[in-house]
Amino acid sequence: MNACYVTTSIPYVNARPHVGFALELAQADVIARWRRLKGQDTFFLTGTDDNAIKNVQVAAREGITPRELCDRNAVFYRRLAGALNASVGHFIRTSSDAHHQGASRFWAACRKEDIYLKRYQGLYCVGCEDFYLEKDLQDGRCPIHGTQPETVKEQNYFFRLSDYQDRLEGLIVSGKLRILPEARRNETLGFIRQGLRDFSISRIRERSGGWGVSAPDDPSQILYVWFDALTNYLTGLGYGQNGEGFRRYWLGSPQKTHVIGKDILRFHTIYWPAMLLSAGLPLPETVLVHGFLTVDGQKISKSLGNAVDPFPIIEQYGADALRYYLLRAIPSGLDGDFSEGRFREIYTADLANGLGNLVRRLEVLCERSGYRVQGKPCCALPAGIEEAVEDFQFHTALQILWDRVRCLNREIEAVRPWDLLKADQNAELTRHLWAWVRDIRTLARALSPFLPETAEKILAQFSPGRVAPGEPLFPRLA
Repeated sequence: MNACYVTTSIPYVNARPHVGFALELAQADVIARWRRLKGQDTFFLTGTDDNAIKNVQVAAREGITPRELCDRNAVFYRRLAGALNASVGHFIRTSSDAHHQGASRFWAACRKEDIYLKRYQGLYCVGCEDFYLEKDLQDGRCPIHGTQPETVKEQNYFFRLSDYQDRLEGLIVSGKLRILPEARRNETLGFIRQGLRDFSISRIRERSGGWGVSAPDDPSQILYVWFDALTNYLTGLGYGQNGEGFRRYWLGSPQKTHVIGKDILRFHTIYWPAMLLSAGLPLPETVLVHGFLTVDGQKISKSLGNAVDPFPIIEQYGADALRYYLLRAIPSGLDGDFSEGRFREIYTADLANGLGNLVRRLEVLCERSGYRVQGKPCCALPAGIEEAVEDFQFHTALQILWDRVRCLNREIEAVRPWDLLKADQNAELTRHLWAWVRDIRTLARALSPFLPETAEKILAQFSPGRVAPGEPLFPRLA
């Protein structure tokens, strides 16, 4: 079956989205659009994790209910997907009845011997929604959030992760579960080889404020956030409701790709595959892990208070400008720094003076010479593009495209078409315009997964017939 499935992680809604999640949306959208460009039936899922304890705590501080907090903030995550032109097929919220039903069914589908009740005491980071050992802390604090974990002592249900150690290692070593980049694969294997410990999959109802998915047959317990949240990849397709989407895009798809941040690596490459094995369901094919966006070298984080709001950037510069920066300036899989100064430099050099200038030149030349565009865009893609995208090297793919943009600009300068126009050398000018218009249309097609709005405008501008200059693709900055 030619079906593909692409997902982002689902962020907590304790605050509005920051530009770090825009990076994840942009990367996942490139994959989804690329698959469709290649003729594959592709479904793209994103959404929000409404059921975390941190959401309950923030709501309590604000004097509102968890439902009110989640309803208020989830709107902005949905809007961000739209503002970025992400081609989302479904936006899931884990507070929905359909998700609750599916998460409960998944619990019931796991092997009975894998779930057991145990009294437990441990160090819990609310920001990570995870327990830590003393040895894993840095100066007694969470290595991700820098906060001191709280001591939690209660009776929970546990999942027998330790039984899946050998199977998980075998799947990763064989490549049946592909983790990219290689450093994250090695990190996962290193964690597995230290010895896997069973993990808590529920919490007492009192500590969660009664908010979340009730454990089947035990209303005193609420599903622990990861055992709940990770199932969104199934429930978003209709799992628990016999949905056609689940059968087509999970059971029937050989290409299932999760796009996540490195801080939730272990949950997606160890916990989630083990849970799926227990439930007798297929595993994802690929887990693509991106790095952190930083500000002055510090991870962008809602809890650290240095979050960058993506909406003003999109409003001022456009969605494709932000997509370009995130996909080109942040190497795939690595950390990258975000600053408006650097953003404006890249916008001016690559978008306004690069692609925008090229399109404007060709528009004016076509109009003044009376050149008429004929035929459909060339179907061939520039050399190296397919390999780069299939390897998830988005910055490399864009570099290849912008090398061609620069080459075309240099060709135009060398040919001096304005002189040909003045000298009435129409045959020579037409020959060049034919090649340049062909190339810009081919570039636009290859660019469509990355900058969809820009690609659409270029293809419309150079559609068959006469060409009239339109609004600048990327206006020069004041």
